[in-house]
Amino acid sequence: MERELLAKQVYETAHLTGSFKLRSGKESNDYFDKYLFESNPVLLNEIAEHLSKLIPPGTEVLAGLEMGGIPVATALSLKTGIPAAFVRKKAKEYGTCKLAEGIEVEGKTVCIIEDVVTTGGQILLSATDLRNAGANVVSVLCVIEREQQGRNNLESDGLNFYSLFKMENYLQNISIILY
Repeated sequence: MERELLAKQVYETAHLTGSFKLRSGKESNDYFDKYLFESNPVLLNEIAEHLSKLIPPGTEVLAGLEMGGIPVATALSLKTGIPAAFVRKKAKEYGTCKLAEGIEVEGKTVCIIEDVVTTGGQILLSATDLRNAGANVVSVLCVIEREQQGRNNLESDGLNFYSLFKMENYLQNISIILY
């Protein structure tokens, strides 16, 4: 599927209008219910196809962040053969007490996978946690880059940031595609 058609289908599936509070605390009239595109196997497969081309060379682990990054990381892992880890916001307090489940991250070059990035706050926290676990966290890959502030914050932390769609361009271009 061409990127423009994918953009249109993601928009039609997941774009909501109204009044929404974002994780960052900001209010927005536009919201992407990421679980609507992540739970659609056709869309998730196409997203993984396009995102797989953006994975930096040398990536050894795809680290999907709880909860939205996990389906995207899983789809990317299936598409590329790169192992996945599933990163909790907080290490569990029972069993193995791990922060990252799945493949071991210690000593590996890790690309964090997220669905939508606004400020990058949780990514920065998780990157620190992964680094403390011995991972070499160098990049972040997301489906929708919501605000420039997220890119600025991540790049200030030394992370390379790649996104499939940027919200500002996405909403402008989608109106051309749709109408």
